[in-house]
Amino acid sequence: METKDVIRKLRTERGMSQEELAGRVSVTRQAVSRWETGDTVPGTETLKLLSGLFEVSVNTLLGSSRKLICQCCGMPLEDNVTSHEPTGEFNEDYCMWCYSDGMFRYSSMEELIDFCVENMSSENWPKEQVRAHMEEVVPKLKHWRSV
Repeated sequence: METKDVIRKLRTERGMSQEELAGRVSVTRQAVSRWETGDTVPGTETLKLLSGLFEVSVNTLLGSSRKLICQCCGMPLEDNVTSHEPTGEFNEDYCMWCYSDGMFRYSSMEELIDFCVENMSSENWPKEQVRAHMEEVVPKLKHWRSV
């Protein structure tokens, strides 16, 4: 879905007119109309305002052109599991289980991997395979490369 379609869909789902949306993000009704026809795309700061207003990530507003994964555990990120900063803004780098209220839950890779092994393993995916997978993926993620 393109940005123009996402904005129109989110606006109409909430029963907002273009004028109401414009007022909420301090732009003109014509600007909203241009977004919804695809003539323009909101700027960075306006995308952040729209993200907060609609409670979706900027990535979603841009049509989810790229798939995000948590840069701590490797889990795919959807809006309902993406973490938030203490200010309420989405943090599109981490899931809500690895990062919340401005703090990371896991102090070491080993702690994270042990947790995942216990909670992700199943009859079809034994603990040894989960551990091998996590030991391969986790060290390559942004959070652990910087620690």
